[in-house]
Amino acid sequence: MEIAKAVDIVAELRDPENGCPWDLKQTHESLTKYFIEEVEEVCEVLEDFENTKDYTNLKDELGDVLLQVLLHSQLASEANEFTFDDVVSNLIEKLIRRHPHVFGDSEAKTVEEVEKQWKLIKEQEKNEN
Repeated sequence: MEIAKAVDIVAELRDPENGCPWDLKQTHESLTKYFIEEVEEVCEVLEDFENTKDYTNLKDELGDVLLQVLLHSQLASEANEFTFDDVVSNLIEKLIRRHPHVFGDSEAKTVEEVEKQWKLIKEQEKNEN
């Protein structure tokens, strides 16, 4: 799968022996401005997407956001905190937990019912944490 290749490339960029000096210098804090910039660039593409249907730029900008996720995951992996796989596993659990009307026995037939249920679940999660 292509994502495994991307994870490996980011790890190689951060390799202390042969990696990229710029990538090796980065920290979670130093990457923050780039993460914000990349998200803003996705938003710019989406602002007029209904008219432009600019899938080429959308694909490119989403890739830049994914790079930021990969970089932060690599930094966390180097600190023995979590890996990209952990991020994905966490996302899968969250998607299933927040969609009991799809993956469980709850019912939500309208957008409003889904939003109400979503808010309740998020509040429960917040209280548990």
